[in-house]
This record gives sequence, C-alpha cells and structure tokens, in this order.
Amino acid sequence: MTDAAVDWGEFDASPGAESGFGFDDPDRELSSSVALFEGDEGGLEQAQRRVLVAIVKHRFITAESHPKEWRALLANPRLIRSRLNDLFLELHLDVDRQVAFKRQATPEGGGRFPTLLHDTAWTREETILLVFLRARSRADEAAGVPKTFVDRIDMLEHITSLRPPHATDQAGDARRAVKAIESLLRAGLLIGAITAERFELSRAVDVVLPLERLTALLDWLENENAGTAPDASDDSGAANDSTDELTSDNTDRS
Repeated sequence: MTDAAVDWGEFDASPGAESGFGFDDPDRELSSSVALFEGDEGGLEQAQRRVLVAIVKHRFITAESHPKEWRALLANPRLIRSRLNDLFLELHLDVDRQVAFKRQATPEGGGRFPTLLHDTAWTREETILLVFLRARSRADEAAGVPKTFVDRIDMLEHITSLRPPHATDQAGDARRAVKAIESLLRAGLLIGAITAERFELSRAVDVVLPLERLTALLDWLENENAGTAPDASDDSGAANDSTDELTSDNTDRS
C-alpha cells in the first residue's frame, strides 16, 4: 500500500454512491488530484509538501521557527515519515519540546543505505557553547523555568575559561568565539538578532544534544584540553554534529 495519495475518508462507500469509475480510472484520479503544477504526480497537499521541504532543508524545525509547517506535521506525521523513509531517512518528532528533525536510517542487518546527508563536525568553540547551553537548559528545565536566556558576554567568557594553557593566539580565539555564537544563531539554537547581547535558547538543543551526547562532549573537551582528544572529524569523535543535513551544494549549516 502506498503512503496515502488519497484520503479514504473522502470517499462515500454507500451503495447509492456508485460513480461507475474504477480506482484506476484516470478521470477518477483527476477528481481527487492534489496536483499543483502541470505533470504533478505527487500525493501530498501543498502544506504537507512544505513540511517535507522544511524538514529536509533545515537541521530541525520547531513550532516557533516554522509554525505553519509544525501544525501541518502534527496533523499527519505518518505521511511525512513515509516520504522521508523513501529517502532512507527517519523522522524524529518531540511533541513535548515541539521539535522535529531527520536522521539517516540504519539497516537492521548492518551496513549503510545510500544517503543525501553528511555529518558536520562542530568547531571546538561551537562544541563548548553547545555543552554550556545544554547545561543551562537542563538547569532551567529542572527549576521549572519555561524559557532559557543567555547573555553574549557569558558565552564568550565561558569559551575563554576553557582555553587550553598552550593556546597563545588570544585574538584568533576571540574571533572564533564570536563566530561560534553566530553559527549557533544561524543553526537556530540561539534566537535573536545577530548583534544582540542577550539570546533565547531554543528547546531544540535538548533534542539535538541528548544527555548521552552531552556526556561524550564533556569527555571530549576534557581530553581536548589535555591534548589527547580524538579527531573531531572521525566517526567516533565527540565533536561530530548529532544531527544530519543535506550536502553543502543544497544547504549550508543553517
């Protein structure tokens, strides 16, 4: 069975509703078409297609960043999940935190499926910020605080506090710290103007960086400061991004 090109609830199956058309009759297909352009053979409505595009294009979507797409996704997540599965992708939907994102599917017997995605390694400064922000989010959530806010100066000072003793390029480190904040802004994990001094923290950080990932990153940072960390670009490196996104010719890190 296909992933629902038609809504069965639209058909009247009562004896008096016979139309004389079979399910394969082209005229019947036209009567229930959701075609949006000439030659369109898609089975999703426009709102559902917009959800699919948003999920594929972005690292994640939230109810706040994509309100229309979020509502359409919750209305029928099975259709979106099915279309992503056709691309060897899985839909991860966190209704409580109002976050949705995709991941590469893994064959049950091992190996790898063909993929449109690639892992993106966070820089050292971005990794430090992720750990810092995730910890702030956990603390506020435990205290019942509905929204977490963080000051730019606090983030910059935290990155500086973890500079390895052997690091002497203070000006370069400062530039990378600023760029790390801008990167998390583009990724949607921080919410606010790029010139702002205070930002809201997206609840997506709780999903993008789950507890086990947080622990791995803490270990990585400790080893990295000691000069014993694994290569961040390696499959086992703790600084690898925990979500996947399209190759760079289709989308950037934002």
